[in-house]
Amino acid sequence: MKTGVLIINLGTPDSPKVSDVRKYLSQFLNDPRVIDINPIARFLLVNGIIVPFRSSKSAKLYKEIWTTEGSPLLVNSVKLKKALQKALGDTYIVELGMRYQSPSIYLALNKLREEKVEKIIIIPLYPQYASSSTGSSIEEAINIIGKWEVIPSIKVISKFHDNPYFIDACVEVAKKYMSNVDTTAVEDDSRDKKKYDYYIFSYHGLPERHILKATANYGSGNCNFKTCCDAITKDNNYCYRANCFETTRQLVKRLNITEGNYETTFQSRLDNKWIKPYSDEIIMKKAKEGKKNILVFSPAFVADCLETIYEIGIEYNEIFREHGGEKITLVESLNDNPLWIEGLKKMIQQN
Repeated sequence: MKTGVLIINLGTPDSPKVSDVRKYLSQFLNDPRVIDINPIARFLLVNGIIVPFRSSKSAKLYKEIWTTEGSPLLVNSVKLKKALQKALGDTYIVELGMRYQSPSIYLALNKLREEKVEKIIIIPLYPQYASSSTGSSIEEAINIIGKWEVIPSIKVISKFHDNPYFIDACVEVAKKYMSNVDTTAVEDDSRDKKKYDYYIFSYHGLPERHILKATANYGSGNCNFKTCCDAITKDNNYCYRANCFETTRQLVKRLNITEGNYETTFQSRLDNKWIKPYSDEIIMKKAKEGKKNILVFSPAFVADCLETIYEIGIEYNEIFREHGGEKITLVESLNDNPLWIEGLKKMIQQN
Protein backbone atom coordinates (compact mmCIF):
# COMPACT_ATOMS: atom_id res chain seq x y z
CA MET A 1 0.00 0.00 0.00
CA LYS A 2 1.17 3.48 -0.81
CA THR A 3 0.97 6.81 1.02
CA GLY A 4 -0.61 9.75 -0.77
CA VAL A 5 0.81 13.23 -0.39
CA LEU A 6 -1.36 16.22 -1.24
CA ILE A 7 0.53 19.50 -1.51
CA ILE A 8 -1.70 22.55 -1.75
CA ASN A 9 -0.99 26.06 -2.94
CA LEU A 10 -3.32 29.03 -3.23
CA GLY A 11 -3.94 29.09 -6.96
CA THR A 12 -3.63 31.24 -10.05
CA PRO A 13 -5.69 32.23 -13.09
CA ASP A 14 -5.50 29.83 -16.03
CA SER A 15 -4.23 32.73 -18.15
CA PRO A 16 -3.72 36.49 -17.81
CA LYS A 17 -6.91 37.11 -19.79
CA VAL A 18 -9.44 39.29 -17.98
CA SER A 19 -12.06 36.53 -18.15
CA ASP A 20 -9.77 34.00 -16.48
CA VAL A 21 -8.61 36.48 -13.85
CA ARG A 22 -12.24 37.33 -13.13
CA LYS A 23 -13.04 33.64 -12.65
CA TYR A 24 -10.09 33.21 -10.29
CA LEU A 25 -10.88 36.30 -8.23
CA SER A 26 -14.53 35.33 -7.97
CA GLN A 27 -13.74 31.89 -6.56
CA PHE A 28 -11.03 33.24 -4.27
CA LEU A 29 -12.88 36.22 -2.82
CA ASN A 30 -16.21 34.43 -2.37
CA ASP A 31 -14.52 32.04 0.05
CA PRO A 32 -16.09 32.79 3.48
CA ARG A 33 -12.72 32.26 5.17
CA VAL A 34 -11.14 34.95 2.98
CA ILE A 35 -13.81 37.63 3.31
CA ASP A 36 -15.42 36.62 6.58
CA ILE A 37 -18.46 38.87 6.65
CA ASN A 38 -22.21 38.42 6.29
CA PRO A 39 -22.81 36.12 3.25
CA ILE A 40 -25.16 38.55 1.53
CA ALA A 41 -22.80 41.47 2.10
CA ARG A 42 -19.88 39.39 0.83
CA PHE A 43 -21.77 38.39 -2.32
CA LEU A 44 -22.67 41.99 -3.13
CA LEU A 45 -19.20 43.33 -2.29
CA VAL A 46 -17.26 40.70 -4.23
CA ASN A 47 -19.50 40.23 -7.25
CA GLY A 48 -20.82 43.75 -7.50
CA ILE A 49 -17.73 45.82 -6.72
CA ILE A 50 -14.38 44.07 -6.23
CA VAL A 51 -14.33 41.53 -9.07
CA PRO A 52 -15.77 43.83 -11.79
CA PHE A 53 -13.37 46.65 -10.96
CA ARG A 54 -10.29 44.63 -10.04
CA SER A 55 -10.21 41.99 -12.79
CA SER A 56 -8.84 44.23 -15.53
CA LYS A 57 -6.15 45.75 -13.32
CA SER A 58 -5.07 42.36 -11.97
CA ALA A 59 -4.95 40.93 -15.51
CA LYS A 60 -2.42 43.59 -16.48
CA LEU A 61 -0.22 42.64 -13.53
CA TYR A 62 -0.40 38.95 -14.36
CA LYS A 63 0.67 39.73 -17.92
CA GLU A 64 3.80 41.38 -16.51
CA ILE A 65 4.95 38.17 -14.81
CA TRP A 66 3.51 35.50 -17.12
CA THR A 67 6.16 33.30 -18.74
CA THR A 68 6.18 31.09 -21.81
CA GLU A 69 5.62 28.15 -19.44
CA GLY A 70 2.67 29.86 -17.76
CA SER A 71 1.96 31.28 -14.32
CA PRO A 72 5.13 31.33 -12.16
CA LEU A 73 3.20 30.04 -9.15
CA LEU A 74 1.90 27.03 -11.06
CA VAL A 75 5.20 26.39 -12.86
CA ASN A 76 7.16 26.46 -9.60
CA SER A 77 4.57 24.31 -7.81
CA VAL A 78 4.64 21.67 -10.55
CA LYS A 79 8.45 21.56 -10.41
CA LEU A 80 8.22 21.11 -6.65
CA LYS A 81 5.73 18.26 -7.04
CA LYS A 82 7.91 16.41 -9.56
CA ALA A 83 11.07 16.83 -7.50
CA LEU A 84 9.32 15.74 -4.31
CA GLN A 85 7.91 12.66 -6.04
CA LYS A 86 11.39 11.69 -7.21
CA ALA A 87 12.84 12.24 -3.73
CA LEU A 88 10.15 10.19 -1.95
CA GLY A 89 10.19 7.28 -4.35
CA ASP A 90 7.59 4.75 -5.43
CA THR A 91 6.04 4.14 -2.01
CA TYR A 92 4.51 7.62 -2.15
CA ILE A 93 2.21 9.28 -4.65
CA VAL A 94 2.48 13.09 -4.72
CA GLU A 95 -0.32 15.22 -6.13
CA LEU A 96 -0.66 18.99 -6.40
CA GLY A 97 -3.94 20.79 -5.78
CA MET A 98 -4.67 24.51 -5.98
CA ARG A 99 -7.24 25.89 -3.57
CA TYR A 100 -8.63 28.02 -6.38
CA GLN A 101 -8.72 27.06 -10.06
CA SER A 102 -6.53 24.40 -11.68
CA PRO A 103 -5.36 21.81 -10.89
CA SER A 104 -8.09 21.52 -8.27
CA ILE A 105 -7.84 19.82 -4.89
CA TYR A 106 -10.79 17.67 -5.99
CA LEU A 107 -8.89 16.36 -9.00
CA ALA A 108 -5.72 15.74 -7.00
CA LEU A 109 -7.55 13.82 -4.28
CA ASN A 110 -9.46 11.73 -6.80
CA LYS A 111 -6.15 10.63 -8.29
CA LEU A 112 -5.04 9.50 -4.83
CA ARG A 113 -8.34 7.68 -4.30
CA GLU A 114 -7.93 5.86 -7.61
CA GLU A 115 -4.54 4.66 -6.39
CA LYS A 116 -6.21 3.30 -3.22
CA VAL A 117 -3.64 4.94 -0.95
CA GLU A 118 -3.53 3.73 2.64
CA LYS A 119 -2.87 7.15 4.10
CA ILE A 120 -2.99 10.76 2.93
CA ILE A 121 -0.63 13.46 4.21
CA ILE A 122 -1.97 16.94 3.49
CA ILE A 123 0.51 19.83 3.37
CA PRO A 124 -0.80 23.31 2.61
CA LEU A 125 2.30 25.16 1.40
CA TYR A 126 1.83 28.13 3.70
CA PRO A 127 4.52 28.20 6.41
CA GLN A 128 2.51 30.37 8.82
CA TYR A 129 -1.02 29.28 9.75
CA ALA A 130 -3.93 31.46 8.66
CA SER A 131 -7.60 30.57 8.43
CA SER A 132 -7.92 32.26 5.03
CA SER A 133 -5.17 30.14 3.45
CA THR A 134 -4.27 27.08 5.53
CA GLY A 135 -7.67 26.69 7.13
CA SER A 136 -9.52 27.08 3.85
CA SER A 137 -7.30 24.56 2.07
CA ILE A 138 -7.64 21.96 4.83
CA GLU A 139 -11.40 22.46 5.01
CA GLU A 140 -11.74 21.94 1.26
CA ALA A 141 -9.68 18.75 1.33
CA ILE A 142 -11.51 17.30 4.34
CA ASN A 143 -14.92 18.11 2.81
CA ILE A 144 -13.98 16.25 -0.37
CA ILE A 145 -12.54 13.21 1.45
CA GLY A 146 -15.55 13.17 3.77
CA LYS A 147 -17.82 12.18 0.88
CA TRP A 148 -15.80 9.04 0.06
CA GLU A 149 -17.08 5.61 0.99
CA VAL A 150 -13.65 4.62 2.29
CA ILE A 151 -11.73 7.28 4.18
CA PRO A 152 -8.03 6.44 4.67
CA SER A 153 -5.88 7.65 7.52
CA ILE A 154 -5.26 11.37 7.25
CA LYS A 155 -2.42 13.49 8.60
CA VAL A 156 -2.35 17.27 8.22
CA ILE A 157 0.77 19.44 8.51
CA SER A 158 -0.93 22.74 9.25
CA LYS A 159 2.14 24.96 9.65
CA PHE A 160 5.92 24.85 9.51
CA HIS A 161 6.92 28.45 10.24
CA ASP A 162 9.70 27.35 12.62
CA ASN A 163 10.46 23.92 11.21
CA PRO A 164 14.26 23.46 11.03
CA TYR A 165 14.05 22.05 7.50
CA PHE A 166 12.15 25.13 6.32
CA ILE A 167 14.55 27.51 8.06
CA ASP A 168 17.58 25.64 6.70
CA ALA A 169 16.25 25.94 3.15
CA CYS A 170 15.60 29.68 3.56
CA VAL A 171 19.16 30.15 4.82
CA GLU A 172 20.48 28.14 1.88
CA VAL A 173 18.73 30.43 -0.63
CA ALA A 174 20.02 33.51 1.22
CA LYS A 175 23.65 32.41 0.88
CA LYS A 176 24.01 33.80 -2.63
CA TYR A 177 23.01 37.26 -1.35
CA MET A 178 24.76 37.37 2.01
CA SER A 179 28.38 36.49 2.67
CA ASN A 180 27.69 36.72 6.40
CA VAL A 181 25.40 33.69 6.63
CA ASP A 182 26.36 31.58 9.62
CA THR A 183 24.92 28.09 9.21
CA THR A 184 25.88 27.15 12.76
CA ALA A 185 23.97 30.07 14.29
CA VAL A 186 27.07 31.28 16.15
CA GLU A 187 27.56 35.00 16.58
CA ASP A 188 30.28 36.37 14.31
CA ASP A 189 31.51 39.96 14.49
CA SER A 190 33.00 39.74 11.00
CA ARG A 191 29.56 39.92 9.39
CA ASP A 192 29.35 41.82 6.12
CA LYS A 193 27.62 45.14 6.80
CA LYS A 194 28.28 46.93 3.51
CA LYS A 195 26.30 45.23 0.76
CA TYR A 196 22.84 45.90 2.26
CA ASP A 197 22.08 48.58 4.80
CA TYR A 198 18.69 47.18 5.84
CA TYR A 199 16.72 43.92 5.75
CA ILE A 200 12.96 43.50 5.46
CA PHE A 201 10.96 40.32 6.03
CA SER A 202 7.74 40.94 4.15
CA TYR A 203 4.76 38.64 4.76
CA HIS A 204 1.34 38.67 3.16
CA GLY A 205 -1.05 40.80 5.16
CA LEU A 206 -4.35 39.86 6.82
CA PRO A 207 -7.22 41.86 8.29
CA GLU A 208 -6.72 42.44 11.99
CA ARG A 209 -10.06 40.75 12.67
CA HIS A 210 -8.65 37.45 11.37
CA ILE A 211 -5.93 37.60 14.02
CA LEU A 212 -8.40 38.48 16.76
CA LYS A 213 -10.76 35.66 15.79
CA ALA A 214 -7.93 33.10 15.73
CA THR A 215 -6.56 34.06 19.14
CA ALA A 216 -10.06 34.21 20.62
CA ASN A 217 -10.83 30.68 19.42
CA TYR A 218 -7.43 29.08 20.00
CA GLY A 219 -5.62 31.20 22.55
CA SER A 220 -6.04 33.70 25.34
CA GLY A 221 -7.94 36.26 23.28
CA ASN A 222 -5.62 38.97 24.59
CA CYS A 223 -4.00 40.01 21.32
CA ASN A 224 -2.72 43.58 21.39
CA PHE A 225 -0.76 43.54 18.08
CA LYS A 226 2.35 44.49 20.05
CA THR A 227 4.35 42.49 22.59
CA CYS A 228 2.07 39.45 22.47
CA CYS A 229 3.96 38.29 19.35
CA ASP A 230 7.40 38.54 20.97
CA ALA A 231 7.49 34.77 21.54
CA ILE A 232 5.47 31.70 20.58
CA THR A 233 3.26 30.44 23.42
CA LYS A 234 0.26 28.14 23.75
CA ASP A 235 -1.93 31.22 23.37
CA ASN A 236 -0.56 32.40 20.01
CA ASN A 237 0.69 29.15 18.48
CA TYR A 238 -1.89 29.47 15.69
CA CYS A 239 -1.72 33.25 15.39
CA TYR A 240 -0.53 34.17 11.90
CA ARG A 241 1.17 37.37 13.06
CA ALA A 242 3.02 35.54 15.85
CA ASN A 243 4.06 32.81 13.40
CA CYS A 244 5.51 35.44 11.07
CA PHE A 245 7.52 37.13 13.79
CA GLU A 246 8.87 33.76 14.90
CA THR A 247 10.01 32.94 11.36
CA THR A 248 11.82 36.29 11.26
CA ARG A 249 13.51 35.64 14.62
CA GLN A 250 14.72 32.24 13.44
CA LEU A 251 16.10 33.65 10.18
CA VAL A 252 17.68 36.72 11.75
CA LYS A 253 19.59 34.48 14.16
CA ARG A 254 20.82 32.19 11.41
CA LEU A 255 21.66 35.05 9.02
CA ASN A 256 23.56 37.05 11.65
CA ILE A 257 21.52 40.20 11.11
CA THR A 258 21.99 42.65 13.95
CA GLU A 259 19.11 44.02 16.02
CA GLY A 260 17.80 47.32 14.72
CA ASN A 261 18.86 46.49 11.18
CA TYR A 262 15.74 44.64 10.08
CA GLU A 263 11.96 44.73 10.28
CA THR A 264 9.01 42.37 9.93
CA THR A 265 6.35 43.89 7.68
CA PHE A 266 3.11 42.96 5.91
CA GLN A 267 2.20 43.57 2.28
CA SER A 268 -0.84 43.43 -0.02
CA ARG A 269 -3.19 45.28 2.33
CA LEU A 270 -6.62 46.40 1.17
CA ASP A 271 -7.34 48.97 3.91
CA ASN A 272 -5.88 50.43 7.10
CA LYS A 273 -7.40 47.73 9.29
CA TRP A 274 -4.88 45.13 8.18
CA ILE A 275 -1.97 44.03 10.37
CA LYS A 276 0.93 46.46 10.61
CA PRO A 277 3.55 47.63 9.86
CA TYR A 278 2.94 47.90 6.12
CA SER A 279 5.79 46.88 3.81
CA ASP A 280 5.39 49.76 1.35
CA GLU A 281 5.35 52.38 4.12
CA ILE A 282 8.48 50.96 5.78
CA ILE A 283 10.28 50.88 2.43
CA MET A 284 9.33 54.51 1.83
CA LYS A 285 10.45 55.45 5.35
CA LYS A 286 13.82 53.73 5.01
CA ALA A 287 14.48 55.44 1.68
CA LYS A 288 13.82 58.82 3.28
CA GLU A 289 16.17 57.90 6.14
CA GLY A 290 18.97 57.39 3.62
CA LYS A 291 19.00 53.63 3.16
CA LYS A 292 20.23 52.80 -0.33
CA ASN A 293 20.16 49.02 -0.65
CA ILE A 294 17.59 46.79 1.03
CA LEU A 295 17.39 43.01 0.92
CA VAL A 296 13.81 41.74 1.12
CA PHE A 297 12.79 38.23 2.15
CA SER A 298 9.26 36.88 1.57
CA PRO A 299 9.01 33.88 3.93
CA ALA A 300 5.23 33.55 3.62
CA PHE A 301 5.63 32.27 0.06
CA VAL A 302 7.43 29.04 -0.83
CA ALA A 303 6.85 29.60 -4.58
CA ASP A 304 7.41 32.85 -6.43
CA CYS A 305 4.21 34.50 -7.58
CA LEU A 306 2.57 37.86 -8.27
CA GLU A 307 3.18 39.06 -4.71
CA THR A 308 6.92 38.39 -4.83
CA ILE A 309 7.87 38.96 -8.47
CA TYR A 310 5.73 42.02 -9.14
CA GLU A 311 4.71 43.58 -5.84
CA ILE A 312 8.13 43.36 -4.19
CA GLY A 313 10.42 43.10 -7.20
CA ILE A 314 8.84 45.87 -9.27
CA GLU A 315 6.37 48.01 -7.28
CA TYR A 316 8.46 48.29 -4.13
CA ASN A 317 11.58 49.06 -6.16
CA GLU A 318 9.74 51.95 -7.78
CA ILE A 319 8.58 53.28 -4.41
CA PHE A 320 12.09 52.93 -2.97
CA ARG A 321 13.75 54.82 -5.83
CA GLU A 322 11.11 57.55 -5.86
CA HIS A 323 12.01 58.40 -2.26
CA GLY A 324 15.79 58.32 -2.56
CA GLY A 325 16.73 54.65 -2.38
CA GLU A 326 18.76 52.85 -5.01
CA LYS A 327 17.75 49.20 -5.14
CA ILE A 328 15.61 46.59 -3.44
CA THR A 329 16.87 43.06 -3.95
CA LEU A 330 14.35 40.25 -3.59
CA VAL A 331 15.46 36.91 -2.22
CA GLU A 332 13.57 34.42 -4.35
CA SER A 333 11.22 31.89 -2.79
CA LEU A 334 12.26 28.31 -2.11
CA ASN A 335 10.56 27.01 -5.28
CA ASP A 336 12.25 23.66 -6.06
CA ASN A 337 15.48 24.28 -4.16
CA PRO A 338 17.09 20.86 -3.47
CA LEU A 339 17.45 21.47 0.26
CA TRP A 340 13.77 22.46 0.45
CA ILE A 341 12.79 19.27 -1.39
CA GLU A 342 14.87 17.24 1.04
CA GLY A 343 13.30 19.09 3.98
CA LEU A 344 9.77 18.42 2.73
CA LYS A 345 10.68 14.79 2.24
CA LYS A 346 11.79 14.51 5.88
CA MET A 347 8.68 16.33 7.13
CA ILE A 348 6.52 13.83 5.24
CA GLN A 349 8.47 10.77 6.37
CA GLN A 350 8.25 11.89 9.98
CA ASN A 351 4.46 12.03 9.66
